[in-house]
Amino acid sequence: MEYENLQTPFSKAFLTGVFVGIVSTFICLTYNLIYRAETGFVPTDIINVASIIFGVNILFIVIGLIYFALTKASGKGELVFIILFSLLTVFLAWQAEGVNRSLNHEMTVEFRGLLLGVIIITGIGATFLIPFLFHSKGFEKNVL
Repeated sequence: MEYENLQTPFSKAFLTGVFVGIVSTFICLTYNLIYRAETGFVPTDIINVASIIFGVNILFIVIGLIYFALTKASGKGELVFIILFSLLTVFLAWQAEGVNRSLNHEMTVEFRGLLLGVIIITGIGATFLIPFLFHSKGFEKNVL
């Protein structure tokens, strides 16, 4: 049986963003669970299961659309995307180190660790997984 490609570049970028979002969500939830168990960090006002599930998935839908727009706009759009999201990840990680969550220093340090982990997981997914999977024939054939 011959495989017929029915994906447009838009749908491929969008669905790749959705898939990477789901994978990143599971990784972030696992990190959240392990981090909280190891550190004893309890407050869930900002980073919690619901915010991870909805936030990461919506973010990756938008990232997939940005990937499509940049690759459509220019032949070097993918390189621009990778550089842009690499720099954005580094910038957000740097900013996370300055977050002041509470007057309690220990709680602030623990929150920074949790936030930094989520930023790095999301950044790796956006920067490397979306371009890699977008071009993967096996991913297109077996997942999309």
